[in-house]
Amino acid sequence: MIVAASKIEAILYLKGKPMSIGEIADCAKCDRATVEEGIIKLVDEYARRDSALEVVETPQGYSLQLRSDFHDLVQTLIPVELGVGALRTLAAIALNSPMLQSDLINLRGSGAYQHVPELVEQGFVRKKRSGDSRSFLVQVTPKFHQYFQIDKLPQPFSNFKQQQQLELELHPVATQAAESA
Repeated sequence: MIVAASKIEAILYLKGKPMSIGEIADCAKCDRATVEEGIIKLVDEYARRDSALEVVETPQGYSLQLRSDFHDLVQTLIPVELGVGALRTLAAIALNSPMLQSDLINLRGSGAYQHVPELVEQGFVRKKRSGDSRSFLVQVTPKFHQYFQIDKLPQPFSNFKQQQQLELELHPVATQAAESA
């Protein structure tokens, strides 16, 4: 029985999605009754250990998942998946932050109406009512700067100054070479 519970735990972990009793039984190469007993044992073990994980029953089947108490860690540790459109909207907000949502819609189109709530949910954008307009004010958050490591990007003006310095140093050499020819 312990072997069955451990095998079921491994299957739920590796699949990473809800599975029916039948699917688990097929993977574990055992009968449904053994899976049901193993699931009950796993649920009990996770509850007694006060673990960060839990086995839960969903409409799609049983799943091994992170307890809701630890969902804040997901936001900080798991890379965010954003579509190209949402990334472009985020870039527009970052370049013009803070900006009115109405200006963002003019710039990016009506698709930005779907992107802004997604970016707010991910924690990259803050949205608040603008005092002098009916439109919301949108701006990037500290999480945006931290996630994309904005402070570690090369600064364009420092490179520009270096480029100017190099041109000044090269110019006299080129002039001397032309004079000696």
